[in-house]
Amino acid sequence: MELIVIALGGNAIAKRNEPLSVENQYQNIHSTTKLIAKLADKYRLVIVHGNGPQVGLLALQNAAYSKVPAYPLDILVAQTQGMLGYMIGQSLQQQPNVTQVVTLLTQVEVDKYDPSFTHPTKFIGPVYPPEQQNQLKQQYGWIFKQDGQYIRRVVPSPKPKKILEIATIQKLLNDNTIVICNGGGGIPVISIDHGYQGVEAVIDKDLSAAQLAIQLQADHLMILTDADAIYENWGTPQQKALGHVDTERLKPLTIDDGAIGPKVKSVIEFVEKTGNTAYIGTLTDIESLLKGQKGTVIKNHSMVK
Repeated sequence: MELIVIALGGNAIAKRNEPLSVENQYQNIHSTTKLIAKLADKYRLVIVHGNGPQVGLLALQNAAYSKVPAYPLDILVAQTQGMLGYMIGQSLQQQPNVTQVVTLLTQVEVDKYDPSFTHPTKFIGPVYPPEQQNQLKQQYGWIFKQDGQYIRRVVPSPKPKKILEIATIQKLLNDNTIVICNGGGGIPVISIDHGYQGVEAVIDKDLSAAQLAIQLQADHLMILTDADAIYENWGTPQQKALGHVDTERLKPLTIDDGAIGPKVKSVIEFVEKTGNTAYIGTLTDIESLLKGQKGTVIKNHSMVK
């Protein structure tokens, strides 16, 4: 069977401005897994999920308890991998056509000299009114950037180099197991003299999903978000949804905005390195995306009609 790597956007687990209660997250996850399970009979599946709101909440909870030094981001990413992987996996196993599901704690190697360590762009945690920025900086020492009409914490987001557990993921897929891995982009680690060491960062989950799909030589990479397609001239009267495109058409959109830019970079890298097809669209359109009827479908130039 063909292999699909699915990158789930944050709205698949937590809606924007919605309280991060377990009940709310389970409700969103159940809706998500019902749609993904429809593909389980026809495809081998790997699921990568985001963790921005959850890792941000854990950081806030850490900061609130001053008797113990706050845990670093790599530890928080590991925690969210276990938590969200458990919730997604449990929900998937409740679907009638799903048998084996495994959540794998996944380390992703990054470069310790990656420029993002000095220029953070990755949004995590909740949004805040702009007027709270000075107070929050004084309270936590965090860096904030504009996110729409709000502000939000940003952290380093180094580019993924290598998925360390790739051989184990491949073995699980060969055993017809749905694999949940690279959660939150993977636990960021750097190579040291003997083994690896965690670093203070959160890897972009779309870039991580693309690297995973490349190493697995997946047939499809699907980036599911709250936008129904990639748009040119977004937010202007000239905005236009892109349907079937090649990678050259998308390259002007590879901006470091912590939002759509990494998604575009991800699909370009996957398509150009594998020659296979990538998709960007909404979760509810997942089957239509694969048929090329909705969303943005990205192929090599010679394959675009």
